[in-house]
Amino acid sequence: MSAASSLKTSLGNLRQAIAQGDESRIEQASQDFVSSLNDGIGVNRTTEQLLLEYNITDKEVDYKSRGSESVTNSLFVPAPPSTTSTPKLVKVRVALDWFPWSNHAGLYTAKEKGYFADEGLDVTIYTPDDPSTVLATVGAGQDEFGLSYENEVLYAAAQDIPVVSIAAIVQHPLNSVMALQSSGIARPRDLKGKKIGVPGVPTDEAFLSTMLKKDGISLSDVKIVNVGYDLVPALISGRLDAIVGAYWVHESISAKNQGFPVNVMRMEQWGVPDFYEIVLVTNKDMIAKKPQIVQSFIRAMMRGYKDAVADPQKAIDVMKRVSPGIDEKIERPGVTLLAPLWIEDNNPFGWQTEKKWADFAAWLKANGLLTKPVDPKAAFNNSFVEKAK
Repeated sequence: MSAASSLKTSLGNLRQAIAQGDESRIEQASQDFVSSLNDGIGVNRTTEQLLLEYNITDKEVDYKSRGSESVTNSLFVPAPPSTTSTPKLVKVRVALDWFPWSNHAGLYTAKEKGYFADEGLDVTIYTPDDPSTVLATVGAGQDEFGLSYENEVLYAAAQDIPVVSIAAIVQHPLNSVMALQSSGIARPRDLKGKKIGVPGVPTDEAFLSTMLKKDGISLSDVKIVNVGYDLVPALISGRLDAIVGAYWVHESISAKNQGFPVNVMRMEQWGVPDFYEIVLVTNKDMIAKKPQIVQSFIRAMMRGYKDAVADPQKAIDVMKRVSPGIDEKIERPGVTLLAPLWIEDNNPFGWQTEKKWADFAAWLKANGLLTKPVDPKAAFNNSFVEKAK
């Protein structure tokens, strides 16, 4: 086995032992890690270069020191060859918010490239029969992780459901108001006297009301029609003048592909506070009792999304392999729009701010959607992203 392969294997074994909290295996794995690290140093590379190349964390450096002490007082004397068998991966489940689509590309990239396995995790990614149950199953511990929405996490906090957002998947709203370009409707005040389709989600009417008010009119100036999620067909058929509740990185492309290009009115540009469209959640008990697993998952997921940002089309190639039924004519242009939304400014993937959580919570309360006071700071946790960046 080459020095590089040996180092990668021993590092994976150490990370898995740490995630499982098995002290006896950690002791052996740390010794193997030191031995492999010494072999790598012998190939004209410094310790610092190897730590950087293999994304070795400060915590793992601590275990490197432990391994060194148990073998020899010198880092540069290799440990005895490992006789341990390949450790068993820790199984975790991730419940998706929707069927697989381009926004999930980073997760599937991390799985296909072995990033989760490198961290000692065997990850199952699945779509629940009813995605609205994600917070309930994560809160009950049936799923270790799930994808949900910022407003839903705040509602859960008000109901004492023990979930926390540990990473923002999308930094800005995807929900929007759309109208056919042929209608001439380009801004909220153009909707006066028009029929607007909604899916029946309370936040959507509140979003629309805020946008209309920002442009000088109100809900009383429009007619609301509940069409469920039959939004795009109802729009292109002429039954409606506009819709709210459709993603501008997905449904807008679907309409265009059918010969009906749309004008998009983005919510954060018309008075709605900027918010995280989709977030990754876990159970509070996971954070308290199994933080190593949470950290391992975040580290691998961040690698997957970093790759997806660097080459979005290759990420769709991955999606096509794991979910052959995806519509590439939607997902390929869609991921080009999505990729810039996965990372904001110079922050790492997954970063969240107290301001966004506080502003959105205040907006929900002002619109009667959050009936019980919640602490926005308690709804999210940046520590795992911070440690993995």
